[in-house]
Amino acid sequence: MNRITSLFGTRYPIVQAGMIWCSGWELASAVSNAGGLGLIGSCSMYPDTLREHICKCKAATDKLFGVNLPLIYPQVADHIQIIIDEGVKIVFTSAGNPAKYTSFFKEKGLTVVHVIANTKFARKCEEAGVDAIVAEGFEAGGHNGIEETTTMTLIPMVREATNLPLIAAGGIGTGRQMLAAFALGADGVQIGSRFVASEESSAHPEFKRSVLEAKDGDTALILKKVIPVRLIKNKFYHDIKVMEDQGATREQLYEHLGRGRAKKGMFEGNLDEGELEIGQVSGLIHKIKPAGEIVEEILQEFEKARAELLNLEIWK
Repeated sequence: MNRITSLFGTRYPIVQAGMIWCSGWELASAVSNAGGLGLIGSCSMYPDTLREHICKCKAATDKLFGVNLPLIYPQVADHIQIIIDEGVKIVFTSAGNPAKYTSFFKEKGLTVVHVIANTKFARKCEEAGVDAIVAEGFEAGGHNGIEETTTMTLIPMVREATNLPLIAAGGIGTGRQMLAAFALGADGVQIGSRFVASEESSAHPEFKRSVLEAKDGDTALILKKVIPVRLIKNKFYHDIKVMEDQGATREQLYEHLGRGRAKKGMFEGNLDEGELEIGQVSGLIHKIKPAGEIVEEILQEFEKARAELLNLEIWK
């Protein structure tokens, strides 16, 4: 056991990210059943939908799972009440101040993890009393830190800044990358994009197909004047890029963005006009598999890479 498996009661220090429109009860329960920690992504769910997913997840697994709770969600208070009422034991908060709800969750007996993208918020997490942090590099898909700090540099900087249990995220989808994260100082990993291309993911089949077809350079960070987000370069991306190059204001970008872009792309499969949120590691994803097989594949590669390093001679 290490600090992450001990904290979550899991077999492996692997967390499945709570991704908008992709992380419902089927994926969360499958990852938890495979020995990792599954997360339900609540930001794309109305309160009643979240309750339904929590109840179905509890029926599908006797293992612990958690809920990812972006603090900017308009009905966050309703989601918090549902999480408490349904007896969820683990919550991952993001997109806000970790001090806002951590003490409340701790009083209710929950394990609290907060997602950060810089050392400043890593220290704020420690002050707020969270149990662990996720440090996410800008290779990650979806919403991202404005600093554009890579995982390779972020993880050792955060490890230097705090002794909290540290989960690395961003650009991690293989066992070799997991081993690298441990070498940088992480205690566990959070994996998103690889699980998008799983059988249990609630992503639209067309979106999954676009992930398999993505190559290096096919994703980019966009909408930096609004909220930085990493997307596959589709028509919507290029429309926004032209607007940004022409000096569009924040208000103009908001107007073009409109509502429901992520749902349109990832859940409904509109590959032209929707947001296709995925990480740079998509270039290493070539096949849709059951989540349990993905976990096993990552672990096997991790052990193989670790054995290779033990036999590595870099000087005589």
